[in-house]
Amino acid sequence: MTDAADQLPDHLASAHAMILAERAARREAEALAARAQAVNSHSDALIARLRLEIAKLKRDIHGSRSERKARLLEQMELQLEELEADASEDELAAEMAARSSAVRAFERKRPSRKAFPEHLPRERVVIAAPSNCPCCGSAKLSKLGEDITETLEVIPRQWKVIQTVREKFSCRECEKITQPPAPFHVTPRGFAGPNLLAMILFEKFAQHQPLNRQSERYAREGIDLSLSTLADQVGACAAALKPVHALIEAHVLAAERLHGDDTTVPILTKGKTNTGRIWTYVRDDRPFGGQSPPAALYYASRDRRQEHPERHLKSFTGILQADAYGGYNPLFKLDRDPGPLTQALCWAHSRRKFFVLADIATNAKRGKNAAPISPVALETVKRIDALFDIEREINSLAADERLERRRKDSLPLITELEEWLRAERAKLSRSSPVAEPIDYMLKRWDGFASFLGDGRICLTNNATERALRGFALGRKSWLFAGSDRAAFMATLIMSAKLNDIDPQAWLADVLARIADTPITSLEDLLPWNWQTTTPLQDQAA
Repeated sequence: MTDAADQLPDHLASAHAMILAERAARREAEALAARAQAVNSHSDALIARLRLEIAKLKRDIHGSRSERKARLLEQMELQLEELEADASEDELAAEMAARSSAVRAFERKRPSRKAFPEHLPRERVVIAAPSNCPCCGSAKLSKLGEDITETLEVIPRQWKVIQTVREKFSCRECEKITQPPAPFHVTPRGFAGPNLLAMILFEKFAQHQPLNRQSERYAREGIDLSLSTLADQVGACAAALKPVHALIEAHVLAAERLHGDDTTVPILTKGKTNTGRIWTYVRDDRPFGGQSPPAALYYASRDRRQEHPERHLKSFTGILQADAYGGYNPLFKLDRDPGPLTQALCWAHSRRKFFVLADIATNAKRGKNAAPISPVALETVKRIDALFDIEREINSLAADERLERRRKDSLPLITELEEWLRAERAKLSRSSPVAEPIDYMLKRWDGFASFLGDGRICLTNNATERALRGFALGRKSWLFAGSDRAAFMATLIMSAKLNDIDPQAWLADVLARIADTPITSLEDLLPWNWQTTTPLQDQAA
């Protein structure tokens, strides 16, 4: 038995009508499916955006309790990026499908867009108005107003050659020839302008773009700059910027307190690469209301022997905030010349060891292979978080105010924590996983408790971890690092960033002015002074 819907018409006209009806139904079904897909994609993107905002709010509220949140937020942002792109693509597909059907097009609800910055130049493009009324044809038109639609656009990078003309003159009296001096170039017989040099340096040392990739990109733009030529410019710039680097180095080592840390980097050797070290020392007095400008100092080495921090800090006297690396121990000896440093250990570093044993969320993902959650580690994390809660309240206060609050609120918690850790350690066996982080803290308790005696000390060494983040990202882009030169340029770039200065604009201005700047005025070129004397927006203009 055949269904009536499956029967074909006998007449050609009826068959054509049936085909057209089927096509219209198919288009409508496709439009409905595209609209449903666009709605689903929009919902997924909206959910991801809300989850990201909730996670960021939780991190702001709970702070250090949300361990490893930074990495999770980065993953959520990448996921949101993909979902937003899919939603826009599906929206356009639904709009195109709706044009050939009666289905209403789907339009996403997007968050309100911020206005474009006022300092951007505006180019006014006026669409010519009709000379006659499109309705009656009359030429008596009177302007009522105008509507403006703003579109953000970018001008592609433009290369140009600046010709500096030096005219020669001869004296008719003495016949002596005079001519203005040639313009300064960083390299002898150089050709690159300061903005080009600053771009090369910033791309290599801040954006992690090796010179060979830069050379290839410039070649696609019609500019032939070989790898050796770029490398020559980098070396010459480093030589020209040494006076500024020396001033930053002296400023950092004159601090009362430094954050110190190191990380691994690949360093070129003969025929291979070795795992070297980048050391950083950060001066940042802002947490305790200090007025000195922040700065960062970097050094490179091919190993991690203790002689390196001894050499770096041979003239430094003050507080060193770092991890428990044994290479720092000679700096704290009483017979050190010019005097022992004050040790201040990082609570975030020690907390991380306990958090690994108390991470319920990560443990749940391991399923059957998950290790049991340590109640001792969980309780330790809660007690340490109570200290961080106090620190967030007193951050940016003056050193004496911070010290007063610590003695009032933090001292009882520290005393209870030490007694509790020693009592719990006595109950644990040597093989217990939580015994190792407890011993790590108890053996160095004076270093952890030093913040109770000085309001300038911070609980964490996060300042250096942030300063080393660029090298951690760069390891994915480099074949190897240029060791000393990489540390040299990182000092300049990171110091500019810490002072909210655009490193590329600052480097361009310094390279243009350093030859004509007397030694007594070199401090005017430092990032924190340059910000007040040469505003960034003026440089951009």
